[in-house]
Amino acid sequence: MAAGDRNPAPADADGADLAVMAHAASGRFGDSAPDVPRFTAAFDAGHGSGGVARSSSAAGSDGVPGATPVSRTRPVCVRIQLLLTAVVVAWVVLLVRVLTLSVPGEPTARERVQRQQTVTVHLPARPGDIVDRSGEVLLATTVVRPSLYVVPAQIVHRWQLARRLAGVLHLDAAELFARLDRNRDKQFLWVKRRLSEEQRRRVEAMGLPPGTYGFRDEYLRVYPQGTLACHVLGWRDIDGVGRAGVERSCGELLRGRDGRRVLRVDALRKAVAVDERASVEPAPGATVRLTIDAAIQRFAETRLDAVMEQWRPISATAVVLEPSTGEVLAMANRPAFDPNRPARGSAGWTNRAIQSRYEPGSTIKPFVVAEAVRLGRVRPDEPIDCEHGVYRIGGRVLHDHHPYGTLSVTDVLVKSSNIGMAKIVGRLSREELHGVLARFGFGRPTGIELPGEASGLLRGVSEWSRYSAASLAMGQELTATPLQVTVAYAALANRGRRVVPRIIAAVDGRMRVSFGGAVTPVLSETVSDWLVRGPLADVVTRGTGRRAKIAEFRIAGKSGTAQKVDPDGGGYSSRKHVSSFVCLGPVEAPRAVVLVLVDEPSVGDVHYGGLVAGPAAAEILRFTLLRLGVSPENVPRTAAERRGGRRR
Repeated sequence: MAAGDRNPAPADADGADLAVMAHAASGRFGDSAPDVPRFTAAFDAGHGSGGVARSSSAAGSDGVPGATPVSRTRPVCVRIQLLLTAVVVAWVVLLVRVLTLSVPGEPTARERVQRQQTVTVHLPARPGDIVDRSGEVLLATTVVRPSLYVVPAQIVHRWQLARRLAGVLHLDAAELFARLDRNRDKQFLWVKRRLSEEQRRRVEAMGLPPGTYGFRDEYLRVYPQGTLACHVLGWRDIDGVGRAGVERSCGELLRGRDGRRVLRVDALRKAVAVDERASVEPAPGATVRLTIDAAIQRFAETRLDAVMEQWRPISATAVVLEPSTGEVLAMANRPAFDPNRPARGSAGWTNRAIQSRYEPGSTIKPFVVAEAVRLGRVRPDEPIDCEHGVYRIGGRVLHDHHPYGTLSVTDVLVKSSNIGMAKIVGRLSREELHGVLARFGFGRPTGIELPGEASGLLRGVSEWSRYSAASLAMGQELTATPLQVTVAYAALANRGRRVVPRIIAAVDGRMRVSFGGAVTPVLSETVSDWLVRGPLADVVTRGTGRRAKIAEFRIAGKSGTAQKVDPDGGGYSSRKHVSSFVCLGPVEAPRAVVLVLVDEPSVGDVHYGGLVAGPAAAEILRFTLLRLGVSPENVPRTAAERRGGRRR
């Protein structure tokens, strides 16, 4: 090959050219030492293409005569700097890695190896049961059910699979296909949880390809008694979390403690042994025993069903309380729901016994009279002029449902005179009136172990108008829950001692807890006994509660008929009422208090509490007393009953 066809530059020409370019960019071209020889690629003009490269200090790198030679030390310095930089960077990376491995909370190398060699399986605890006060009636328990999952990444014909599974499990085929398609690369997807055994057999009979599906056993909460005590029990969601009632308030106790099983696996991730030391067995949840008596609860619900059919109201509520202990023997509402299928009955979710607030009407009157008697402002036999049914207070006119002339303080309660109550409450100061209502528990939650309890409304004295005292004495301008009213009457039945109600009798299992209600004196025994055995007993024998009289026991009670506020007009509606009745017995030593409330009875023009709610309340009280083993009394019949030949 001719000399002119070869690259004339020597091996280090590139390095020299880089140095020249660097100096040129810095404006110091030719600053290199003149005594360092360099090779050029110049051709000898006299020899043409046959010239060879020669050493010269008189020619530059481009063969330009007079160019100053460039130093060869600079490329070496650059290479050293790059090498040092690389070493420093490597040390920094190594230092950062060491610091990362030593950070608290980060897994060590040994821990990472252990994780690669083990698999931890979550072992859910079995939730505890809920039973009634006897411990024999199972209200809530837990069973095992299979749940179906698929492996979308292994499914080839997604639409065919979705269509077939949907037909067996009553699912929407298009929706299931969309889920399969959306998760096509995943290794796990729930299809339907907690199947019946029949559904499991039908899926297995489909002959699906191995590796595309499987079953996992899961716990399922079931309520063997159906709707019985549903508002007390509450319900759980698909993940087993309590959403209402005792299932929520006692969720931690019922849940138990989950466990884990640690499996050692080989390189193929197949289990080869169980690490017993690292594994923890699950601890089942505790059994919660309620104060509810299943028989009394069932009877109360049956009576509410009859009330709903007879009066066609919006709702109805019943509460049964043992006054000396505060134990709730029954708490029922209509409409109801099935906790086994809570989503199908959302209209009945509300526990109206503790969450619905209403103006209590005439059932508030005994507490006002009791305070006036206690303070000596009135005497039980003192006559009160009831103005023949019409009485003006400032710009307001009060009416009684019947025109009464003069009534004793006792008969003001028996006849439920609004005018008589306005005159009695006029002898109390605002602070005294507010104080007695607050002592009996109005305006604050009762403290029962159920979530979502309402406090009701009792405004402070500074917010009252000139008419507020008279309104409060008639059960207006304040609101209360059915349980609050029941607890207040239980204090009268318990000789002036108010007990915090309770729904939990005990928690058995790993621990045992008894929930005792606090006792607070709110009224003297003398006044309480007079009120129960006198005016309230007379309400049933000759007053507004005559329909509540029962043959076996002498009982006391009070009716309430409250107009509902008209949401459109702002005043009170003439057509919408809340009818209620509270009764307790036996009079000499009350063992139970019963309240029945009927919201907006709509049959005919009947709305008085003694007529609408009284009979149901009395029947529930009678059943309760017999259930508790109270011996029937020899109750004298009235003259009207003797003439009629039988007791109503």
